[in-house]
Amino acid sequence: MKKIRNILICGLGAIGGYYASVIENHSSFNLKILVDKVRLNKYQAEPRIINGKIYNFDYITPDYDNFKADLIIIATKSSGLENAIKNIKNFVDNSTIILSFLNGISSEKRIAKYYGEDKVLYSFLLGHTFFRSDKNITHDGQATIYFGHPQLNQKIEQVKNCFEELNISYNIPTDILNSMWNKFCFNCCANQISAITRMTFGEMINSKKCKELIKNICNEVSIIAKKEGIQDTDKFFENTLNSFKLMIPDGKTSMLQDIEAGIKPETDIFGKTIVSMGGKYSISTPYNKVISDIIELL
Repeated sequence: MKKIRNILICGLGAIGGYYASVIENHSSFNLKILVDKVRLNKYQAEPRIINGKIYNFDYITPDYDNFKADLIIIATKSSGLENAIKNIKNFVDNSTIILSFLNGISSEKRIAKYYGEDKVLYSFLLGHTFFRSDKNITHDGQATIYFGHPQLNQKIEQVKNCFEELNISYNIPTDILNSMWNKFCFNCCANQISAITRMTFGEMINSKKCKELIKNICNEVSIIAKKEGIQDTDKFFENTLNSFKLMIPDGKTSMLQDIEAGIKPETDIFGKTIVSMGGKYSISTPYNKVISDIIELL
């Protein structure tokens, strides 16, 4: 079985930057960071500082033609996905594996549309909040990458071996799609509620009113998920509460961090997705509609 050695990361925000630092610290891997020319100049002039250490990564632009990736990690915001899909073209060959660390439930399908189902594993992250302030990125390492696929067993094994060599925490669920929807449900609750209330994870889970709102959002997500063929949707609310308890109480969601930093939040991948899918099935989703509409006004 081919070992993963050449890794490309597209997106050097908090998550992409943290995992880039982990890989960079292992000399047996060849890591490159894909950037446009504007970011290339910026990152070279102001290197990323990750958990207090300065990193001068090996940056390449989309027109670079001397690198094929065994593994590509896309860690952009949802608004940058289409550009990322186009920009990785030169670095994909027949054996390339692509992982998306984006929130939501649609990025894998969008990537597979360009490069084929045989190259894309389903994946998501669950763990403590990643923080970024300008060029500084901090994280305590308490995060797990969940990944899998109904058929691509050899590619799953390749990524598993890679993460073990890198000492990256991972989990391979028996039903990756169910697990993704559970994480999506948690995000629809945590990110959206925090964006409006400015509450931390601890404040949300300890608020009776927030718990009621969480339950109502979960109910809407579970109804849509069931229509999509997802099993055990009746456990979404319980699993969402358990996910809240895994978070640092003082931690803030990525959406709240974006709002506080003056960055437009990713409204399209949470409540608006549920509203759109509700329209597809003629199902009313009032809680997700109202809360996503309010966030768009922020």
